[in-house]
Amino acid sequence: MPSAYDVPGQLLVERLARVLFEKYRDIIKPPEWANFVKTGPDRERLPDDPADISYDGNPGWWYYRAASILRQVYLKGPIGVSRLRTRYGGIRKRGMEPGRFRKGYAKIIRTILQQLEQAGLVMKVEKDKRKGRVVTPEGRSLVDKVSSEIYWELRGQTANIIQYIKQLTE
Repeated sequence: MPSAYDVPGQLLVERLARVLFEKYRDIIKPPEWANFVKTGPDRERLPDDPADISYDGNPGWWYYRAASILRQVYLKGPIGVSRLRTRYGGIRKRGMEPGRFRKGYAKIIRTILQQLEQAGLVMKVEKDKRKGRVVTPEGRSLVDKVSSEIYWELRGQTANIIQYIKQLTE
């Protein structure tokens, strides 16, 4: 069965964001402050779309970030807020001086992880020296189901999915 490793990440995040928006909207919802914050220290402005629902009725940026975090936990778990901050950081411009890497905002990541825990998609674990969050069986099932749908759609469109994925990355 195809998993998140077998499909392009961007397609998976887009589809997962829609699923989270439709099925888990009552649990995973942006806080009031989400419409007034930048998504990272390397950004200059707020997102153009609102956090909850975009102007065309699709999920807002909060659901895309939640889907991306769910994918990262699936791929790299157990993973904590600190490593996710590094993943969602970027180069902050400093005028005439060279830019420096800054970690992403922990409040956004922590809030989304807490909401994913409430939805039953992610849980905290302590494995030997590593501790952090991992995907629950329900979350793994959701990601695998969406990955499988994407895989078979791509497989139907193109005979060789490897060539298609190479075209996307070029």
